[in-house]
Amino acid sequence: MDTPSRNLPELFRSRGLRCTRQREQVYSALASSKSHPTAEELLASLDSTTPSVSLATVYNTLDTLVEVGLARRVSVQGGPARFDADLAPHVHVLARDGRVIDVPDDLSELLLSRLDPETIAAIEMRLGVRLGDVSMCFCERRPNSARPEA
Repeated sequence: MDTPSRNLPELFRSRGLRCTRQREQVYSALASSKSHPTAEELLASLDSTTPSVSLATVYNTLDTLVEVGLARRVSVQGGPARFDADLAPHVHVLARDGRVIDVPDDLSELLLSRLDPETIAAIEMRLGVRLGDVSMCFCERRPNSARPEA
């Protein structure tokens, strides 16, 4: 995903955010990353060009971006939170080593197209929630675990 920096002030304003230099830098770094970085990894990518950004600023900015719908948090059980600015419907694989990998678009579309509206409605009714976007994750199988029977 490539977001030209000249559009960031307008994008932030549309979400009720002030456009600060630090927010622009964190969002731009996140939007240009395909690795679903942690806050620490984002800070490391910024360090050479933006020494004034602190880890607390990165965390606060990421929390704000998630809150206003400009990023999503992708958590790996037992690992640090990872972040994704690609909000298009797609599927992730959570790898055992902590990586979050995007499933190719054609396969993501195939998987997501199999979710029928009745299933979504049943989930909403049973859980008492209203669903918005669907985010699907698969976890990499453990080396010695049996594959479930079909």
